[in-house]
Amino acid sequence: MEAANRSLVVDRRLLDPKFESYRLSLDPLPCYKVDLDAAVAEVKLRDDQYTLDHMRAFGMYNYLHCDSWYPDSIYYVDQLGRVMNLSVTLDTALGKPREVFRLPSDLTAYDNRLCASLYFPSSNWATLSDGTGRLYLLRTNMRGGSASEKWEILFNQELGDPFIIVHSVSVVKSAVHAVEVILLRVEKDELDVRGSGFHVSLEWVAITAVPNGDEKYEISKHRVLHGKSVPHYVAIESGGNGLMIASYKPFRFIANDGEQLEENEVEQMEANGKKDPLYYWQQTGEDLTAVVQLPEASAQGDLQIRFSPNHISVRLKGQEPVLEGQLHALIEHESSTWVMKDRTSVEISLIKKEEGCVWSELVVGDKRGEHIMDPVQHTAASDCLIHLTSEDMNPDPNKEKPPCNAQELEECDIFLEDSTTLCRFDGNTLKPTDVVNLGSNPYLFSVVTNPEEMPCFCLRHDVDALLWQPHAGREDNMWEHIATFNALGYVQASKQDKKFFTCAPNNSYAALCECLRRVFIYRQPTPVPTVLYNRKEGRQVGQVAKQQVASLETNTPILGFQATNERLFVLTANNLFLVKVNVVN
Repeated sequence: MEAANRSLVVDRRLLDPKFESYRLSLDPLPCYKVDLDAAVAEVKLRDDQYTLDHMRAFGMYNYLHCDSWYPDSIYYVDQLGRVMNLSVTLDTALGKPREVFRLPSDLTAYDNRLCASLYFPSSNWATLSDGTGRLYLLRTNMRGGSASEKWEILFNQELGDPFIIVHSVSVVKSAVHAVEVILLRVEKDELDVRGSGFHVSLEWVAITAVPNGDEKYEISKHRVLHGKSVPHYVAIESGGNGLMIASYKPFRFIANDGEQLEENEVEQMEANGKKDPLYYWQQTGEDLTAVVQLPEASAQGDLQIRFSPNHISVRLKGQEPVLEGQLHALIEHESSTWVMKDRTSVEISLIKKEEGCVWSELVVGDKRGEHIMDPVQHTAASDCLIHLTSEDMNPDPNKEKPPCNAQELEECDIFLEDSTTLCRFDGNTLKPTDVVNLGSNPYLFSVVTNPEEMPCFCLRHDVDALLWQPHAGREDNMWEHIATFNALGYVQASKQDKKFFTCAPNNSYAALCECLRRVFIYRQPTPVPTVLYNRKEGRQVGQVAKQQVASLETNTPILGFQATNERLFVLTANNLFLVKVNVVN
């Protein structure tokens, strides 16, 4: 069964076509600085980690972890192997980050390691990778308070090469508790002789409580996906029944509990070299002609070809159909004919029911054919589109149909990753069920707005940034548009030194930081207390969106960046900064 093609449905009520711009606000932003007892456990890329995938996965890693179950509680791992926590209640009474867990092994003793990673699947569980290839499942009990936390190891196991944790969820099925985790590696690929020589591996691991096992946990499922690019977004559905991946290049399952999965038809074609299309077809305004290749040399008497007003079937006696399915549009089936060209192919002529109708495909959903456009049609199509292109600068920008000139485009108008897709995989069949083409909607960031739900992802739509909430089990509204940050897609594209991008869980503001020092905050439009008028249009302005800039007192690179409804947290190697953004009553 092929995956269904979906689209993201924009909620027009959340768009503001009259949005003008962000107004720079000079209102002070309270900023507080906390000195760290030990430096953050930063791991820099080695010489053999030279690819763009290594940089995206590990070089731009966010070392600061926000506990979405307990607002204003953040964590990081320091060079002593300690998981440190800072829970904020009053900005004016900030204490030192406190230790809540210490890794049993010395991280500095490993040369081949990655950054330690942490994720909170529930209010009392945590998953932790030490960066050396060992995975921990920790019971944290209640977190986020000022009281001392004692995290207990209920599972830890060496799982091979180092990895990072990208997502995890806590699931209870049939009264049995399990924690499902997604691990990411960039592995050497000896078969890749044309690319970077590496591939990306995602491992979907289920750690399940052993029945009557005295609170023991073990791995019950271990599934592996491979792809050729680091995914922008990976999340397990809240019930553990599916997986969603947004990536530039597709992923596929290659193993399930140690057993290699068979390659599907498309993958076999890629492995064996691209094969010729099953059929070639062309069309005029009145009819279509298709030449179908037969699987073996055959006699005319072996062919069984049937036409109906909207269906075609081509098969050899006693065999599966060579070509069968619903036609793109209706035909005059009684006037349609076929003839054997030779013993290995048949030519089919179909008469269109509606003259002038242009077919985009011959058989609905069949991708094994190739459409051939004759020179006359090609010339006509080019003539229709010629006004959209030009080799010269636009001589008359005010004329009715001005040509598009690539020199007039800005850098943020050019979409390089035009084949990015969002794909949902079924957890049982391990097959893709739903696919969305994100071609002209580049990925911006991910954020958890509701810990009970999957993380949201933000995409650029035109100049805006739209936030989407995935919903498990909702076929009619699997991805919901929940918020819009006006013009932020355009704004962030102009920030060439940006490193991290996020927003508040309540969507009251979005923020990005540069590699060094500066933090930009973009607030949602709010009513103004005074009367303002637009000078150009002479109309009264009721709302204003503000931009604020904070410059931190540091010269070291920013390693972590997280936002809550009230505060921004910024982590450097030796300091933690708190920027007070909102006052929540």
